[in-house]
Amino acid sequence: MKIKVGHKLKSLRLSAELTQAELADRAQLTKGFISQLENDLVSISLESLHDILEALGVSLQDFFSDNGDEKVVFGPADRVPVTGKGASVFDLLAPGSTNYEMNPMFVTLEPGEAFEEEEAHVGEEFGYILEGSLTVQFGKKSKRAKKRHCFYFESNQTHRLLNEGDKRVSFIWVTAPPLI
Repeated sequence: MKIKVGHKLKSLRLSAELTQAELADRAQLTKGFISQLENDLVSISLESLHDILEALGVSLQDFFSDNGDEKVVFGPADRVPVTGKGASVFDLLAPGSTNYEMNPMFVTLEPGEAFEEEEAHVGEEFGYILEGSLTVQFGKKSKRAKKRHCFYFESNQTHRLLNEGDKRVSFIWVTAPPLI
């Protein structure tokens, strides 16, 4: 029985932000072999697989473990409430998301509530308004996003989210990388 490992190895290599040449060098193999392996064109010995996984910082056990139990759907009971952010409701929608590439959150701001102004930083922010109207201050500009509208910006200027209206605003907010 031939086990195809190429796709999984490529995913691990990309996660480690390595080129094929860098991985080959670390595992003392050739770039051509790594390329063929990732395309499932060649078989690999257990010794070479061990060398590659060692270069990637992954154990054989972890590599072959079944991730079928990985949680991919989260309900309201899975949310992680965060306090002290200036919002009446601030929930992380996916537990552990602060350790990933992006962080999805559910936020409710009552009238007059606002987040502190954020300094410019590397990243992107996206929001979708579920109810109410949100003021998005970005640099020297101020825009309103109403229900069923969204906002998106690179975080390269000072920015702030606030509720200047007389009704609550609820929205989904995604930051990449996570801000919390």
